[in-house]
Formats: sequence, structure tokens, C-alpha cells
Amino acid sequence: MIPAVPGLLGLLVCAALWEAVPRLGLVDPDFLPPFTTTLNALRGELADAAFWAALGDTLTGWALGLALATAGGVLAGLVIATVPYLRELTASTIEFLRPIPSVALIPLAILLYGTELRSVLLLVVYAAFWQVLVQVLYGVQDVDPVADDTARAFGLGTWARVRHVVWPTALPYVMTGVRLAAAVALILAITVELVIGAPGLGHRINVAQSSQAVPDMYALILVTGCLGVLINTGARFVERRALSWHQSVRAETPA
Repeated sequence: MIPAVPGLLGLLVCAALWEAVPRLGLVDPDFLPPFTTTLNALRGELADAAFWAALGDTLTGWALGLALATAGGVLAGLVIATVPYLRELTASTIEFLRPIPSVALIPLAILLYGTELRSVLLLVVYAAFWQVLVQVLYGVQDVDPVADDTARAFGLGTWARVRHVVWPTALPYVMTGVRLAAAVALILAITVELVIGAPGLGHRINVAQSSQAVPDMYALILVTGCLGVLINTGARFVERRALSWHQSVRAETPA
């Protein structure tokens, strides 16, 4: 509990500043309402069934996109890294596609799927996929060549070596990639909803802004921030559980 105290104090300071700045006249309250006003708007949102439907839409796009990106990134990474010469053949293609911002593909998503869930999934998967793929490639590259040669000497086939040698080494990298991809997937899901009007929190934020419901807009933004914290905390928890045997996690555990 003690390590969480500084973080909680930081949040309290931010909330106090948020409350004080508009009340002192430093910012127009019409553009930045006090924190307490935003909390009242948040209570109203929590009592609205449409809010929970929007939250469900956002989490659906996030979860499906993350799952598809993780499965595709892990599979593609293992194949590319273990098949001879495939890493060299795909290196330039990966370096060309990876830097393309997902938001640049929004017009393509609209043309293909309109404002449906598939548009959200297309952009979420594209953004999150590279986070996982690159980490898997780094993880496989970090495999001890002596261990790999020993496995070959004992007659282990390709997939047996992947299971017993490559995967344990790559798993910490995979978990890092999934944690990064989880945050990116949430950002893209809300961004796509905000820009193209797909159902979700992003669309609800856009509607609140267009209708001048500024406290509701900030309340919804606050919800997205809380979602980000919860997702990152959950990802770190899963990472620690999955890597409980790894020295990096065991070193963090108090004796």
C-alpha cells in the first residue's frame, strides 16, 4: 500500500489544481469547469444506460482488436524469426509499414466499413500488431545460441525448440509488447470513435462537445483516463503472474 501513496497524493494535487484554476478565474469555467462540477456530470453519466452501452462498445473494440493483434503478432513474429532468411526478406517491409500512423488509414477504413465495428478493429489491429511483432522479433533474437545449439544436438525439431528454448526467452518480450499494445489499442479505439462516429466513448465525447455539454465532455475524458490506468494495471498484473518464474519479476518481489 505504501508505494501507492505518492501516486494518490499526485492525483489529489491534480484534482485540487483542477478545482482551483477555474474558480480563481485563471481559466474560463465555460471551457474548463471545476473538478467538482465534472464529478457531478460524471454521476449523471454513470446513471445513464447510454453511457454503459458506449463503454461496452469501446471495450469490445479494444478487446477484440488487442486479441487479434496479439495472436497475429506472436504467430507472425515466431514464423519470421525462426524460418531461415525470412527475417531479412521482411525487414524492409516491416520498417516501411510500421511507422505509418493508424489515423492515416481512417479514410480507408471509412471507405471499406463505414462507421461499423470493423473500422475500429481494422485500425486498432494495425496499430497494436506492430507493438507485439517487434517485441517478439527482439525476444527471439535474444535466444542464447548455446542453448539453441544444445537443443539441436539433442535432436529437438523446430517447433520443439520454439516451445522449450525460444518461447521461454521471448515470453518477457511478448508480455511487454502486449502491455504496450493494450494502451495503443485503447487510444486508437477512442480516436476512431471520435473521428468517424463509430459507437463508443469517443463518439459520446464528440456529441458532448458539439452540444456544448462541457462538464459531460470532461467527465467522459476522465473515464477514458481511468480506463487507461485500469488497463495498464491489469496488464502489469498479468505480466507478473505469467513471468513469476522470471528473474526480473522475482527481483521485484520483496523477500
